[in-house]
Amino acid sequence: MAIRDSFDNFVAEMDRVVTGATLGTLLLFVVLWVLQTELLRETVIPGVRTTMLSTLGPVFLTLMVGFVLFALVIIVGPWGGIRLGGPDATPTYSYRAYFTMFFSAGIAAGIVFWAPSEVLFHYSSPPPFVDASAGSAAAGAGALRTVFFHWGISAWAAYVAIGLPIGYYAYNKGAPLRVSTLLLPFLGKENLSHPLAKLVDVLAVFATIGGLSTSVGLVSNQFLSGVEYQWGTQAASLDALLLVGGLTTVFTISVITGVKRGIRRIAGVNVVLFLAAGVLTLVVGPTAYILTEGSLALGSYLATFVQLSFAGLGGGSWFQSWTLFYWVWWFSWAPFAGLFLAAISRGRTLRTVAATGVFATSAATLMWFAIVSSTALRLQETGAADILSVVNDVGYNVAGFPLFGALPLGEILLFLFMALIVTWIVTSADTSTLSVAILATKPGVAPGTATRLFWGVLQGTVGLVIILLGASDGLQSAAVITGGPFGLIALVGILGLALEFFRTDTEGQSIAVGAFGEGDD
Repeated sequence: MAIRDSFDNFVAEMDRVVTGATLGTLLLFVVLWVLQTELLRETVIPGVRTTMLSTLGPVFLTLMVGFVLFALVIIVGPWGGIRLGGPDATPTYSYRAYFTMFFSAGIAAGIVFWAPSEVLFHYSSPPPFVDASAGSAAAGAGALRTVFFHWGISAWAAYVAIGLPIGYYAYNKGAPLRVSTLLLPFLGKENLSHPLAKLVDVLAVFATIGGLSTSVGLVSNQFLSGVEYQWGTQAASLDALLLVGGLTTVFTISVITGVKRGIRRIAGVNVVLFLAAGVLTLVVGPTAYILTEGSLALGSYLATFVQLSFAGLGGGSWFQSWTLFYWVWWFSWAPFAGLFLAAISRGRTLRTVAATGVFATSAATLMWFAIVSSTALRLQETGAADILSVVNDVGYNVAGFPLFGALPLGEILLFLFMALIVTWIVTSADTSTLSVAILATKPGVAPGTATRLFWGVLQGTVGLVIILLGASDGLQSAAVITGGPFGLIALVGILGLALEFFRTDTEGQSIAVGAFGEGDD
């Protein structure tokens, strides 16, 4: 009887348009992949992605700069004092929990895998804007700056560009908490069931499932590859099944138990492990080199931020493969990360949301890359560890193992490294599952346990399927293709928010306290 009741509740609260369109799209992708694997992998998906990036590349580059400027305007301008939920609203979570949850949700285990590896890729093959020979000290400095650029301020700005307008419309205008709410100024609150709004929510769900399921699949493969390299074991399909099943169980339980009891606590564990691994690496690693080169690279990154942001306007395969790919990848994550940011931001001022969502999170991200990426460079330059030889033989996904293994207390660092892989994918997957459950539920209805369970299991199942089918690259590219339009949707949201603010101004209403006045948290 309890199972029947849960099923009835699941059906009753389901948004059938969003759910049906999403499941249908995923099923169609799997069927087409099985029937036309080579055509999709070699021709169709890469062709669509290349066409989109080459055609809209300059637009995406410009949009990302605009999102950073948007955050700066909110922080220093008069609108920053607006409080989500009204002047008397109080934050639901402490600031520490607030920062911890969003930071853990927004970047996933890629921060763990790519910190030791991407910098070595650019070190051995410098980007077009780095005037240095491969393997030189100048190439190392340019590589570190490039990594900062791809993982820093711009990435987080895309999330805030989606999340901040949603939060304002939801808590200050009474709109439903969903991505399509971005269209409120143009459709009106009463028309948010419009087919265009439904399309936005469907795209958001597909991009989220595609992005997170791909991450679950890729991270699982990378994790098992690292285990094979480190301990000489041979991974099998059963190992992938057990790993994905274990991850799915943990993040599904987390989302079922809710934000306060589940998501918040796992995010706290994740950040503690993150700080422990970072500090320990700084202490036992090449400390002076990290502090010196990290500081110089950070200064260079900030000084050349605008130049780097527009370096790809002339096109080129490198920019499509790296910068533009990252930008649309962050766009594909922005719907769920932005929605989650909005969901936990009630009671915060817009200034706090923007400052935390862009600059506090990017500062923590850059700290990690400064420590780990600088360590990888130094070990490679001095010959203390030939990490490049390992990654050339095995793959870039195992770079962390020879890196941490070459340091004092290497076994402890490897344990922290592997634990972080698990906690980071879990903290992203549980928040994405919650976001998908919200979007796939009727507006104004909180997703119940059965709904959260369904979408959690589905994300894990899709992750396992793409491992077994070898479709990781295909689904990742499909998610990127879906993510591209969200750069434009975020622009629509920002323009609509500006219209709301200026409309309020012209009506003679006071919308905020002074730029750094009583409206701040």
